[in-house]
Amino acid sequence: MQRRTFVAGAAATIALPMARARGSNLPTGPVRIIVGFAPGGGTDILARVIGQKLGDMWKTQVIVENKAGASGTIASDYVSKQPGDGTVLHMAHINSHALMPNLQKLGYDAEKDFQPIALVGVTPNLLICGGMQPAKTVKDLVALCKANPGKISFGSAGPGSAQHLALEMFMLQAGVKAIHVPYKGSGPMLTDLIGGQVQYSFDTMTAATPHVKNGKAIAIAQTRQKRASGHPNVPTMAESGFPGFEATTGTAWSAPARCPSRWRAA
Repeated sequence: MQRRTFVAGAAATIALPMARARGSNLPTGPVRIIVGFAPGGGTDILARVIGQKLGDMWKTQVIVENKAGASGTIASDYVSKQPGDGTVLHMAHINSHALMPNLQKLGYDAEKDFQPIALVGVTPNLLICGGMQPAKTVKDLVALCKANPGKISFGSAGPGSAQHLALEMFMLQAGVKAIHVPYKGSGPMLTDLIGGQVQYSFDTMTAATPHVKNGKAIAIAQTRQKRASGHPNVPTMAESGFPGFEATTGTAWSAPARCPSRWRAA
């Protein structure tokens, strides 16, 4: 019930400012939503669920197009150069719009080259592992990393991603060294984690939850100060000996900067 309410509310927030201009400014043909990560990850899942709802509301085809790689910046660079005619929307991500612009020079300006439309949501991460891994508590994981410095692997959605930075924060506070294994998104990373090719990950709750619920992945801890209602029995990192540990992932809808400013959500 909560998920249906969230999806409907988010879709309405996005659709309303654009619907006001549809009669004269927006095309009646297909609309593409550009996602910067591989299929199966949290951002991709949200884009597909809300995109379906938007298609129903707008009475037009809404297509999700994945341009994975470089922590979402390949997709953002592509969107920044598209015409502002309403045919292209972007699932903007904390990786491509907040983190990576502060880590390296990019081919776009995260502030000037996009028209913000609506915030989709902010989700915590889950520290997860496959069932075959030996450490299934934070305490045991720290001990495992200390006993095997530089040998325990952690997957992420890409270098410089929110998941990668959560790992770096964990290593810094725990005083351990681990191997970072970057992927082009949570989808392929989760496949390898479940199969044992990578051992642990701080992945988004959106992407990880289905695998935790069906028993293919184990939730060790969550990365907000308070437990999420969907995982009431999973302790926070703060409860597990890491006071102040908080790592979240944010997503928002945006369009090329040339889109009409009145599309912006009120």
